[in-house]
Amino acid sequence: MLRLTGTFLDEITHDIPSQNWGEKEWRREFALYQKIGIDTVTIIRAGYQDKCIFPAKSVPGLLPVNDDLAARFLDLAGEFGLKLYFGTFDSGSYWERRSYWKEIDLNKAFLDEVGERYGNHAALGGWYMCHESSRHDAHIVELFNQIGGHAKSIRDLPVLISPYPAGTKQFSVHNAMTLEESVEHWDRIFDETKDTIDICAFQDGQIQYRELPQFLSSVRALGDKHGITIWSNVETFDRDMPIKFPPADWRYLRLKMEEATKTAEKMITFEFAHFMSPYSCYPAAHNLFRRYCEAHGIDFDEIVEK
Repeated sequence: MLRLTGTFLDEITHDIPSQNWGEKEWRREFALYQKIGIDTVTIIRAGYQDKCIFPAKSVPGLLPVNDDLAARFLDLAGEFGLKLYFGTFDSGSYWERRSYWKEIDLNKAFLDEVGERYGNHAALGGWYMCHESSRHDAHIVELFNQIGGHAKSIRDLPVLISPYPAGTKQFSVHNAMTLEESVEHWDRIFDETKDTIDICAFQDGQIQYRELPQFLSSVRALGDKHGITIWSNVETFDRDMPIKFPPADWRYLRLKMEEATKTAEKMITFEFAHFMSPYSCYPAAHNLFRRYCEAHGIDFDEIVEK
């Protein structure tokens, strides 16, 4: 079974709580990543609505930003030998209201500023397009090509996406898509974005566990067809509970990891710091990490700071 070798970093606190970590806590976390083989960190979104992880001048109306987390994450990634994928900006409005051109213009200006600030940083290893989608339409293809293409023009690095299948764990029976429909939609998306998207890591939490083998093998076949590297975003939070969002049950996380090992070149997760770290605000995450260590022959007591 593959280890997790990448994690998202969620510090915009879109739908999970802030842990209120500072320099000391993040340094401890990044040091742990190095010890357990995590070599890639991805900023899930660098901005959302009126929030941002650095004091951006390119986006009007932001709340005050007193701490440059982008610089901190890049510097820590460099110090501990990790590569960082830089997330784009989600307006939370324009693209959802079909005004995709406004989302594109906002992100182009934002990425220009990111390039000026951090574009030459040695730890910058790629770009992450944070606009998650489940199905084909013209505006999501335009978003991917325009925003991803602009990011590559700033620095020619791999572009990663982490979309989701519209499965029955998240959508009603009337709005969910069959696996066959999802595959057909993504076949078209990959064909129309082949010059932009380099890596795709599908989220694995929206479909039923019994559907995973077929879905993951189909996704790998699409990747092979279109020349896209396939990772798996093995979610370490639980969608089975009626609350948002507790750490995952180890029994089912292991099941997902075992299935992803058969098809993915790399396993990443949303999101280690909250849902699996021994330093998480959730006690259940500490236990989840113990189970993970046991499965992979890692000495929990040796690597975790007391």
